[in-house]
Amino acid sequence: MTTRGAALPFLLPVLLGVLAACTWLLARPHVAAGPTHPTLVVLGAAQYSGRPSPAFKRRLDHALSVYRAGGVQTIVVTGGRQPGDPYTEGEVGAAYLRARGVPGSALIAEARSRTTAENLRGARVLLPPGTPVTLITDEAHAPRALVLARALGLTANANPSPLSRNPDLRYLLREKFALLGYTLLGLRG
Repeated sequence: MTTRGAALPFLLPVLLGVLAACTWLLARPHVAAGPTHPTLVVLGAAQYSGRPSPAFKRRLDHALSVYRAGGVQTIVVTGGRQPGDPYTEGEVGAAYLRARGVPGSALIAEARSRTTAENLRGARVLLPPGTPVTLITDEAHAPRALVLARALGLTANANPSPLSRNPDLRYLLREKFALLGYTLLGLRG
């Protein structure tokens, strides 16, 4: 026969673990913006009929403000297309920036990738070897994007764009679990 107090030493670590996991999962992500490299890589997000989605537009607008602040010579906009879609994220993003005054000579559209790892691999192929890059993506995605970029051998930092006012909790959780997965399992270039 056991007493009620006998379970307490076992229950306390479990409760503390659950509390720590909930705190980690619900915390807003934060990546401090590093010094901007002369090359930006804007990670793709959805586009709709040739127009950037709201999330993609926030990334592009942020890249535009970083470009206008000076020091940026090249912007690589990444992202392919959904089956049957005539537009790619890379081409839509480059056209968006060009329409806002970024010269075409400063823009590169990577238009084949569908995932973050493919975005980064595609950008790496389009740039001279060893080019340091500043990633432009939203603040929830930036930690995972940085882990991937470094695993792929890129010298990278991030300058994250803000999230929407009410970000989707599923998206935030997906990014946390994906980051945990990459951290535990690793990724090879």
